[in-house]
Amino acid sequence: MTRIIFCIVASFVLISCGGSKKAARAKASTESTRYTAPEKKPIATSSPSTRELMYLSEIKPSEENQIRFNIIKNARQYEGTPYKYGGTTPKGMDCSGLVYTAFLEEGISIPRVSRHIAEEGKRIKTNDVIPGDLLFFITGRRSKQINHVGIVVDVLPGQILFIHSSTSQGVIVSSLNEGYWNNAFKEARRIM
Repeated sequence: MTRIIFCIVASFVLISCGGSKKAARAKASTESTRYTAPEKKPIATSSPSTRELMYLSEIKPSEENQIRFNIIKNARQYEGTPYKYGGTTPKGMDCSGLVYTAFLEEGISIPRVSRHIAEEGKRIKTNDVIPGDLLFFITGRRSKQINHVGIVVDVLPGQILFIHSSTSQGVIVSSLNEGYWNNAFKEARRIM
């Protein structure tokens, strides 16, 4: 019953910090693999269905997984919040503000800036990400360092969904299949 309620609550929340519409391509790394979109047409959704969120309920319960669920729930409660540079409240937040706040609400203190958050935890391959892991991006033509972050909310066959705060749409859920995000993707990290 708790899982069903979580899935319903989780389906009510959802896009990114960043600047330019063009993304800088990240250099390939031996530690991370660039996510490759499947050949079928990508699903461009900003609100995953309960069926898409089933993966969350399939993770074995543990204290660590409960914290991951809570972090995702914390982030999703801000869905629809407008973008505000430096913001960390329901009145407005940026991408790192969303991640910082979602973790802090679980008593986990992380840096406030995307590029500093990217120095935490351990780098993982996209094939190994699970809900609660973080995705980092380099957006804009001039940027050469990480400047955007999102939290993985679900992993489906051939698709990774993440919540973030976008300059144009505020807090939303996006797919790594979307061309802009796929091109801007730099690395995935696990904080816990």
